[in-house]
Amino acid sequence: MGLWSKEQLRAFIKENKLVTAQDAQNALKDLFAETLQEMLEAEMETHLGYEKHDVKNKQTTNSRNGKSKKKITSEYVDQEIAVPRDRLGEFEPLVVKKHQSNVTGIEDQIIALYAKGVSTREIQD
Repeated sequence: MGLWSKEQLRAFIKENKLVTAQDAQNALKDLFAETLQEMLEAEMETHLGYEKHDVKNKQTTNSRNGKSKKKITSEYVDQEIAVPRDRLGEFEPLVVKKHQSNVTGIEDQIIALYAKGVSTREIQD
C-alpha cells in the first residue's frame, strides 16, 4: 500500500483536476513549494515572537526585512522560494538552511503528512 489510500488519491485528483501525468507533477510541485514557503514563514514568526502585522504583541526591536530568492533542488523538481529575512540578520532557517540548495527527502515527508490528512498549516507548525 502506498502513502495514500485510494479515496485520498481520488480526492486529490478531483480537487486538483488532474488529467495528465504532467498535471500530477505540477500539483505536487505546487504543494511542495507552498508548504516549504509557509514553513519558512512560520519559522520567522517563531524567531521574532509575533505574527506578521501583529505589532501589538511585538516585544523585540527586530522585525521582518523582506525576502531573498533562493533556488532549491529536490528529487522531483527545481523550484524558487523566497526566504524571509530579519533586520538584525539573526534568522537561521531550519527547514532550508542558509547555503543549502538540495532539499531531497523533504518532499516525501511533506507528501506523507498531507496524505495522512494533516493540513498544510499543521505541517508548518
